[in-house]
Amino acid sequence: MGAISAGLQECRERIAQACHLADRDTGSVHLLAVSKTFPAEAVREARAAGQRLFGESYLQEALPKQAALADLDLEWHFIGPIQSNKSRPIAEHFAWAHAVDRLKIAQRLAEARPLNLPPLNVCVQVNVSGEDSKHGVPLTEALPLAIGIAGLPGLRMRGFMCIPQATDDPAEQREPFRKLRTLFDQARAAGLPLDTLSMGMSGDLEAAILEGATLVRVGTAIFGLRHYDKETTP
Repeated sequence: MGAISAGLQECRERIAQACHLADRDTGSVHLLAVSKTFPAEAVREARAAGQRLFGESYLQEALPKQAALADLDLEWHFIGPIQSNKSRPIAEHFAWAHAVDRLKIAQRLAEARPLNLPPLNVCVQVNVSGEDSKHGVPLTEALPLAIGIAGLPGLRMRGFMCIPQATDDPAEQREPFRKLRTLFDQARAAGLPLDTLSMGMSGDLEAAILEGATLVRVGTAIFGLRHYDKETTP
């Protein structure tokens, strides 16, 4: 078994154990393999091991990688911050956008989504820790933004995403995830048909699952060490 296959197996086992502790069905949590900075060959190996969902943050890297892997059945998620001038290629080449934090960006994605494709799945990124260095809308502004996005054509508002401040303390890990789950419940009570909590990475996926994560974004635990960007260390 190769290193990537072994990493995937270990992640699946961690997810299953966390689901057992949370009294949840293992199938209620999806694994998104964060393949940014890793070559197409690594994605191909992961696909051979049964992984289908992959996350990218850098368009200049992702688009050639997608072209090189066009023969495979893959679902691509854009998980990085979205600039206005990058909205069209994201709308054209991805199934999901996890980091929408402005209505203007959502409108641009909606306008650029090709009519022959299904609606683009969208999560609102929430800055649950209130860090100046982090992207994302404040908790108090997340629900109005989600409601605004839900009314746009070409998009499907799915839920919320967060990247909380890193900590090794399991109790401290759970607190920001609990805040996002509370927001999720409030949004559903307000009538939004949400189904996605994109939260939890290599170091805290168990805490996220205990608080209701439906999708965990894992890179290092699958592919190994990489050169991290400023914000995301999945």
